[in-house]
Amino acid sequence: MRTVKRPRRYLAAHWIALGRPVLRYSEPRDAYVLRLVGRKWGPVLKVDRRREAAPLAGGAERRGARTA
Repeated sequence: MRTVKRPRRYLAAHWIALGRPVLRYSEPRDAYVLRLVGRKWGPVLKVDRRREAAPLAGGAERRGARTA
């Protein structure tokens, strides 16, 4: 077995759904791989659930503000 993991590639859920005939889910990897050859070759695909970081305090600048 490999000692270096193949990089994960993130795809939108609809692309994974379209690829279902040639992809299978691998539980140890928690990702999708190609059927038949995915154990050793091909991409390792994950559903893209990453989101852009939201602003912490979506308002006015609060540094230096004092409360009475």
